[in-house]
Amino acid sequence: MTRIALSSHPMLLGFDQLERLVEKTRKSDLGGYPPFNIEQTSEDGYRITLAVAGFSENDLSITVEDRQLVIRGRQEEADKGRVFLHQGIAARQFQRTFVLAEGVEVAAAHTENGLLHVDLHRVQPETVVQTIKINSDART
Repeated sequence: MTRIALSSHPMLLGFDQLERLVEKTRKSDLGGYPPFNIEQTSEDGYRITLAVAGFSENDLSITVEDRQLVIRGRQEEADKGRVFLHQGIAARQFQRTFVLAEGVEVAAAHTENGLLHVDLHRVQPETVVQTIKINSDART
């Protein structure tokens, strides 16, 4: 099957950035840890919820880098002298990346009962109508 680039279609001018965004999303880590939910909370609101049991607020960081929401978790090494008979609670570091659309901003973040909630809000841009003057003597 031949792959057609968005930027090569003559009716899609300036969509090369969208193609890079799709490629960036494809490369994002989609592993299973930690598990997460994404829900729509309103017409312009979204919430990402990650299961971060065992992580304190100081163990978590949230940044936005180049339209990517990056959530990292890192725990300090607990008492290394502990001997587990069974260790089923994951306590490893992680990084989750979510690509944000243009106009989507992080509104707030909080933890509750072992869950990290990150609230997002889409800012509605003002509609701008631009009139272009046509010059009859202009040369290209």
